[in-house]
Amino acid sequence: MEEKKNKSLEDFLVENIPTKEATRTAPQAVLAAAKSSGPSGSSGSGSHGSGLVKRDSDPRQSGGRNRFRRRHGQPLQRSEQPTASGQPDQGTGSSGHGATPRRSGRKKARFHDRRDLSRPIKSLPRLDRTRERESDSSIDSLKIIPLGGLGEVGRNMGLFEYKDEILVVDAGLGFPEDDMPGIDYTIPNISYLDGKSDKIVGLFITHGHMDHIGAIPYLLKRLGNPTIYTAGLTRGIILKRLDEFPHLPKPEIEIVDPGENIRLGKYFEVEPFLINHTIPDDLALIIKTPAGNVFHTSDYKFDASPLNQEPVNLKELERIGKSGIDVLMADSTGAEKEGHSMSESIIQENLEKIFKEVDGRIIASTFSSLINRIQQLILLSEKYGRKVVLDGFSLKANIEIAKELKQIQIKKDTQIPISDIDNYPPEKITVIGTGAQGEGQAMLMRIASGEHRYIKLRKGDAIIFSSSVIPGNERAVQRIKDLFYRIGAKVYHYGMMDIHASGHGHKDDLLEMIRLIRPKFLMPIHGQYSMMVNHGYLGQQEGIPEENIIIADNGSIVHMTKNDWWFDKKMAPADNVMVDGLGIGDIGNVVLRDRQVLAEDGMFVIVVLVDSKTGKVITSPDIISRGFIYLKDNKDLLMQVRKKVRTLVETKTTRPINWTYLKDIIRDEIGLFLFQRTERRPMILPVVIEI
Repeated sequence: MEEKKNKSLEDFLVENIPTKEATRTAPQAVLAAAKSSGPSGSSGSGSHGSGLVKRDSDPRQSGGRNRFRRRHGQPLQRSEQPTASGQPDQGTGSSGHGATPRRSGRKKARFHDRRDLSRPIKSLPRLDRTRERESDSSIDSLKIIPLGGLGEVGRNMGLFEYKDEILVVDAGLGFPEDDMPGIDYTIPNISYLDGKSDKIVGLFITHGHMDHIGAIPYLLKRLGNPTIYTAGLTRGIILKRLDEFPHLPKPEIEIVDPGENIRLGKYFEVEPFLINHTIPDDLALIIKTPAGNVFHTSDYKFDASPLNQEPVNLKELERIGKSGIDVLMADSTGAEKEGHSMSESIIQENLEKIFKEVDGRIIASTFSSLINRIQQLILLSEKYGRKVVLDGFSLKANIEIAKELKQIQIKKDTQIPISDIDNYPPEKITVIGTGAQGEGQAMLMRIASGEHRYIKLRKGDAIIFSSSVIPGNERAVQRIKDLFYRIGAKVYHYGMMDIHASGHGHKDDLLEMIRLIRPKFLMPIHGQYSMMVNHGYLGQQEGIPEENIIIADNGSIVHMTKNDWWFDKKMAPADNVMVDGLGIGDIGNVVLRDRQVLAEDGMFVIVVLVDSKTGKVITSPDIISRGFIYLKDNKDLLMQVRKKVRTLVETKTTRPINWTYLKDIIRDEIGLFLFQRTERRPMILPVVIEI
């Protein structure tokens, strides 16, 4: 069983990659042998994010670690070669596969050679280690454990643990980084809760954005299907999200009202507080425990004239502050921006200017959950006699939920089917859809590329990008804007005029929150590390002592009492759990590393048949290239590679043949040879088949 489980990556690739570009087709017997062969090695796909593998578990064990010490072809240094048994050969010949030269030297870091590729950070430095203590169960403390949302934007999730009870707040997803090719999104690691699901007293969801609800389908079962507490609109969005996962049981969701006191278990009491954001029904939380009281702001802004909701009740906030708040856990996303966050009323005024001056169709794109912005576009369309077309599955679903809950207002005859769009003159049409981030299959990209079934862009049409650009999407957004300009459309975006406002408070908003709540301790959350630190500076500006500012990391276990706080010396697992297709958590650092190498330089597969008795190559080696060179245009190079492979096999083999050592020699020498000829470093995958 173990041999089958650890089937090598090169054998797997030879089985699955078509050999259309190969210069010669391997005989059926060769391919059959390749499929049946299973030398030791593993692609690392089962690493679950740990990034820890045995020496022989990476098919590029020598090639990845010792590919080239310098970029100009200096000799390689190979560490001890493992024998077929998987143990390093010390030159005694005891393995039954012949002695190999003794190797010595300290094992180098796996990422030593490819300085151009990103490396996983094993641990983050913590600024204040003087506040670390061993866990002491005799101290009556509340544990605050962020599992996501700190040092990043998105993937928000936090735990509140007191004695034998745990309250969970939010379960969001995050966007993949540039060094995560093929990953759809990331979700929090909840390993800390394994075996503790019976202690969970509830899951509170603050609002309906995906960075707060997106991971629910993946985590709910592991959490033990706890009762979800949230507002009405958020409940509808969660249920719609769960419709995409029909195999999951329907959760129990209780709708809570602002100001209501919800008793959870023996120790927790939670009071929701309505706060402004870009989506209605956003709830801040007052969490009361015997060890102290916490005010969790959720994502928020202060808006004196918001759309589709009431302004924050500042007097009520002041009352909450006077009641005694020990820890303020506050949104830090806007901590580096001066002033107040822009009011939605200003956005409304600027959008109206566009509606006044555009004679053609208005095609507006925003996030599907930005309910307030969609409401603005609908109201302006009705004011200027335009029919509204909604496009995008998630956007239409969210609008239907909002309409049912009367969170959005739209007249009966305003919305028309997209199939009727050509029945009205251009100046009478507004299209609202998704794709402002340049997504390939979203509405805007399909319109820009001419692939949309119903909407063909015409000169005079106007495109509105009514959302900010998520970091990493800048190129895609610029590309789609250029396409629209080429067609002759007018393009409006938030860099030109104020047609998008952040839902996160800026410095003055954060200062106002600190003044109103007057906490003993300030714990910045929801933001990059620099945002959290700058939020801490704002707290000091308002008189909170530096030692009372809690700058934590994901996985930090923060102990809190009414008069003190400290870090536990232990940390909870909080690394990214990556979702790729149907796979959840089965992609780790080794697989990501392979994807990066393939994306950078491609791969080069060498299939060679060797006579086990004589050690001679039976036929000319077969070569498969993907993303490295086009084989038909590089016949001379391929001829040299084949000749070199034959020479290596027939001069470097021992008796009996050590097949693992032979593969390593081919990988290293051919890798160096190709680097000297091309200045490229593809993944070399030698497949040596014993005949």
